[in-house]
Amino acid sequence: MLYYLTTVLYVLVCLVLMLVILLQQGKGGDIASAFGGGGSQAAFGARSGATVLSRATAIGAVLFIVGAVILGILGQRGPGSVVGGRAPQAAPQAPAQAPEAPQVPAQQP
Repeated sequence: MLYYLTTVLYVLVCLVLMLVILLQQGKGGDIASAFGGGGSQAAFGARSGATVLSRATAIGAVLFIVGAVILGILGQRGPGSVVGGRAPQAAPQAPAQAPEAPQVPAQQP
């Protein structure tokens, strides 16, 4: 029950995080900034104050990582091996011998 509740919350966090990222405005990635027409000399564009969307992105990213770790821990069942539930393979047997063909006696001339 807890695993399914956590999964539903995790999917909601993922959807909200995608929405928040897509709503953000780009940071001067137009053609003018590619040829030196940008307004600042910073490597990643002008630094602006943190908006509500950038804070929501940071919080969503933290919830995404924490949710992934929690689902990874809750999703483990039994031993940690991937092939833990398989039966051991039997030793290969030697191939069966084909019956020998009866020899035909040679005819004398």
